[in-house]
Amino acid sequence: MSLPKMIAAHPQVKNETEELVLAARHAMLCSLFCTSCADACVAENMDMAQCIRNCLDCADVCAATARLATRRTAQNIEVLRAQIEACITACETCAEECAGHDNPHCKLCAEMCRECAEDCRKALPLVK
Repeated sequence: MSLPKMIAAHPQVKNETEELVLAARHAMLCSLFCTSCADACVAENMDMAQCIRNCLDCADVCAATARLATRRTAQNIEVLRAQIEACITACETCAEECAGHDNPHCKLCAEMCRECAEDCRKALPLVK
């Protein structure tokens, strides 16, 4: 299955931006990475409370961003832009926290968060 094909099949979509579809896809993946990272942090033998909180917040923001980015009927552009901006902030915050930990799950999560934030930055100016 293809997310671009699904969005393009919407009767109100005329010129979908590839950047917004990519941002939605990365936001979905980032939500899963952050959820997995938070779960792995629970199993660590150190205080990972802040990392867990940042990962769970980022997971929720990313999931909401993906849902809003794939809705096309009667769009609310101001809300979508605000959500994408929130996603960038949540991803940057989570990446910074995860990058400070020396374990594989946090390193992977930080990398995914950076990719998601970058894709959201690319999509934002095209959301009009």
